[in-house]
Amino acid sequence: MTDADERAEARRLLAEEIEQSAEADNRIGSLLRRGIALVVSVIALYVLAPQILDVVSSAERLRTFRWRWFVLMVGLEAASFTCTWWLTRITLPRVGWFVAGTSQLVSNAVSRVVPGGAAVGGATLYRMLAVSGVSAGEAAATLAATSILTTGALFAIPALAAVLALAGAPIPEGLTPVAATGAVFFVLLLVVGIIGTVTDRPLDLVATGINRVRRAIARRRGRPADFDSGYFRRERDRMVEAIGSGWRLAIVASAGKWAFDYLVLVAALYGVGADPRLSVVLLAYAGASVLSMVPLTPGGLGFVEAGLAALLVVAGISLQDALLATLAYRLVSFWMPLPAGLVAWILFSRRYAPDQTRSK
Repeated sequence: MTDADERAEARRLLAEEIEQSAEADNRIGSLLRRGIALVVSVIALYVLAPQILDVVSSAERLRTFRWRWFVLMVGLEAASFTCTWWLTRITLPRVGWFVAGTSQLVSNAVSRVVPGGAAVGGATLYRMLAVSGVSAGEAAATLAATSILTTGALFAIPALAAVLALAGAPIPEGLTPVAATGAVFFVLLLVVGIIGTVTDRPLDLVATGINRVRRAIARRRGRPADFDSGYFRRERDRMVEAIGSGWRLAIVASAGKWAFDYLVLVAALYGVGADPRLSVVLLAYAGASVLSMVPLTPGGLGFVEAGLAALLVVAGISLQDALLATLAYRLVSFWMPLPAGLVAWILFSRRYAPDQTRSK
């Protein structure tokens, strides 16, 4: 073996050693993050246990629930999920209803049973779209577009309530911070979305900042870690292209997701015999929906139960009715979709397992 061959072999061995070390670091880091997320979730659930028990303790009153309203709740929640599938098909037209529906049901179930599950749920949706034949770029663009649209639609709800307040519709004092905060976040999302769509400079600044952090870490580890500065621009262009001329329908689908889910809560209130003021309940619903995004527990478990019941009381619903309505709403919107996600996974696996086998 010549000196050149020996040097090449040494470089190859060094590269393999660095790669193996990086993979080991990634595995350790991943396990550490999951462990921390689990501990934080357990602590949060322990702190919220009294509020959760208050809601669960109303289960014995479910027999007094008007069951025709429960049937309506199930139908409305199905319509909410269908709007999400429709949004996926708008941004990714070549994906059929089967893939859009099963991938969303599975990712939704995963995100609600795993601590810090939003990221894991998104990764699950990404992988399922990829298995069905969607390219990595298309899947990423779809995830970005649907996430931005649905989040913007959610924050538009309290923003609308703030506008109604300015027009003279009274808002209970306890819900005023919800309306104000939602309005501010909605305006910020709108401004950031517009700027990020029409100009490159903000995206380049973010990429530059990430590069500086990665290089600082790389210097300590002795490994190169440059970040592609054009990544955000390419993903932005893919997202805009994914929505394309269907942006009006995308807005309708995003709004429909929250509107039907809100009507599930309204039906729950009528099911317990309450006489809700719908505009105020809408604001309470928006606040509880934002709480569901708190990453400390899967699906906001505990935060939503405690927050929604309290907000409904502020909205004028009696405590007992608020607790029972919250329990019925969470049964339909949180717990029932979990077995549906399992069924969706089985159906998806049966359809695409032969393709995976052939690809191997």
